Amino acid sequence: MRRIMYINSICGSGSTGRIITGLMDRLTDMGIETLAAYGRGTAPLEYDTYRIGTKPGVLLHGGISRLTDRHGLYSTGATRRLIEVIRRFNPDLIHIHNVHGYYVNYALLFHYLREEFVRIRKKPRLVWTLHDCWAFTGHCTHYSYIGCDKWLTGCDRCPQKNQYPKSFLGDASEENYRLKKKLFPGIRGLSLVTPSEWLKTQVEKSFLRDYPISVVPTGIDVSVFQETPSDLRERFGVGNRLLLLGVANPWRERKGYDDFLRLAEILGDGCRIAMIGLKRRQMKNLPANIIAIGHTDSLTEMVQWYSCADIYVNLTLEDTFPTTNLEAMACGTPVLTYDAGGSGESVTEETGKVVACGDLKAVIRAIQEIMQRDREALRLACRTRALDYTADRRFRQYIKEIYGIG
Repeated sequence: MRRIMYINSICGSGSTGRIITGLMDRLTDMGIETLAAYGRGTAPLEYDTYRIGTKPGVLLHGGISRLTDRHGLYSTGATRRLIEVIRRFNPDLIHIHNVHGYYVNYALLFHYLREEFVRIRKKPRLVWTLHDCWAFTGHCTHYSYIGCDKWLTGCDRCPQKNQYPKSFLGDASEENYRLKKKLFPGIRGLSLVTPSEWLKTQVEKSFLRDYPISVVPTGIDVSVFQETPSDLRERFGVGNRLLLLGVANPWRERKGYDDFLRLAEILGDGCRIAMIGLKRRQMKNLPANIIAIGHTDSLTEMVQWYSCADIYVNLTLEDTFPTTNLEAMACGTPVLTYDAGGSGESVTEETGKVVACGDLKAVIRAIQEIMQRDREALRLACRTRALDYTADRRFRQYIKEIYGIG
């Protein structure tokens, strides 16, 4: 294999963007030429990349989608230019990540992959990593929170058209579902990857079920996420109180915002809850024992909060495979999470607790049980568990098991 190409909404930032650059680093060291095509933001200069379209194009795509609910069916010129780049680069393998994000016309792209890229190769290789459920629904990326199962047979009258990729007017969920069901299945040489067993089980129920599906969990950099001393407890007046940590971007009901407020009221002054990622309007009228912190891009700050917290609490009501759980454990902090999607898959009895969604009484009991454990043994177990999810291990899994190299 000589050339591998990546297609994703971002490159070099965020969890999906860092997967791509991490793989490119290792493949370059192996003498394999790589190219990443991305649609939003900027990419690191040290990589060979191609920007799909422009920022105004993304804004136009998003604006029209909000009226028509035909997200992913604009950016026609940008996609045709992308196809020309693919032809010139002539990759042996194309690895696709998120095709939603207002930057590419998925109908044009997948028509090209099916009718040209696959057809002219004796052994075509396509890999598609699904980071959410968008590929097999008529609109949404997640449906667990509202308990919708229309995607099993055919979407219509979407109850989440006001959620990403939101539409203020039209509801084209039925047409979107039919188009995806026509375009995505039956492509020769395509294999799917999911970051969690939970998402794999969902795909296996969908119209994508006939593809080979592998699980490659998203990894973390354990050289960055490790126990680090700080003065945060003193600076925020926590002292010897119980310190719980919650992180979301953005905070909303389906990410556990309301449950955190209820939890703060129940635990009272003997506890402090640091909530990172709050918007300014959400910081008003919070319980007195909540430490309100806005969005931060500082990994140093995040590592310090993970390290000084007694428990990382993840009350998400839907998620594919949250890496924040891994980041906390890498810093020696146990995790308490709802059993939502793939959130509990990385947590063991030795490293925390998984409880039923919405059961705050179970959350309280779990906090009490975790706090009774030997602290040093708990920290060691958490760090050891996180080492099973190193980014390097997951990159090697992709290259060897999914790409078949080495």
